[in-house]
Amino acid sequence: MFMYWFDDNHANFNSIVKMNEAIFEWKDIEEDQSRFEEAAYLLRALGNETRLRVIVQLSRAGEMSVSELLEKTGCEQSLLSHHLTDMRAKGLLASRRSGKNNFYSIHDKRIVNVLKCLLKCGPERPLQVGSELFY
Repeated sequence: MFMYWFDDNHANFNSIVKMNEAIFEWKDIEEDQSRFEEAAYLLRALGNETRLRVIVQLSRAGEMSVSELLEKTGCEQSLLSHHLTDMRAKGLLASRRSGKNNFYSIHDKRIVNVLKCLLKCGPERPLQVGSELFY
């Protein structure tokens, strides 16, 4: 759950995030450069609609073959193969081969939490492609 508020000057944006009964405030998060770099890497790796669709399907099913993912995502085979290979190389997905089939599953479980958060965080104010969103 996200709660937003502004200070008296409306200059500083603050938020509290309630997760698993613990409350985290932005000011409590250390500004460690490596954590920001890792977060940016993870967000870039997810920054594509096809990849997000794959993550949703794999989070629901646990493991899927390439042909199952093709059917569920509606992607072209070459495009899906490109994204699966790249996500596996980045450590987001795991794969195994059984006969002629490759099966994929989520290796880095953080990506499911990130996607859930992204999909839940703005339903009252949907983003529009090409626009900037300011609070």
